[in-house]
Amino acid sequence: MPRVVDHDERRRQIAEALLVVAARDGHESVTSRAVAKELGVATGALWHYFDGFDDVIRAAAAEVTRRTDERITAATQGLHGLARLEAMMREVLPIDERTRTEARVVVGFWGRLATLAPIPDAASPTLATWQESIRDTLDQAVAGGELRPETPTDAVMTLLRSITYGQQVVEVTEPQDAAAHLSALDAILSPWRT
Repeated sequence: MPRVVDHDERRRQIAEALLVVAARDGHESVTSRAVAKELGVATGALWHYFDGFDDVIRAAAAEVTRRTDERITAATQGLHGLARLEAMMREVLPIDERTRTEARVVVGFWGRLATLAPIPDAASPTLATWQESIRDTLDQAVAGGELRPETPTDAVMTLLRSITYGQQVVEVTEPQDAAAHLSALDAILSPWRT
């Protein structure tokens, strides 16, 4: 009887192997051969699940987003307003070993992803994925009196997205301590706090 393989799970395993290689060995070492070796399979086995290496790159970017989503869900359980927003940002900004490694991996993907045809899951993990949640938390913070009523929530959301990209690049090019990354968040929110 043929072995039943969970296609989605196998795709995720391949994407995770690519992330391991990128984090451990750097993007220049990410090849189909290296990914297959990490999994302990023949290179040809990858192509049962993907149409090409660009599809593996897309899946790896989506996997980082999925992992971050899980962390955000856990970290924000029961939180509202600014406490929720700050918990979300701590899962995205490069402030610990996990998020610093993700920043190095994600920033390395950006150039390649930018050249690929856009598809819904091809985006690198960014705050764009969590835009509605951010808007909700800012609205909660205004309603709860944590932020001033005239807070330009759309503009603040855009700035939060920008510092997420920016702080990931800063971490890759000029590593900073957690306080430096978090101070960028505070600088955006401070003018609007009550």
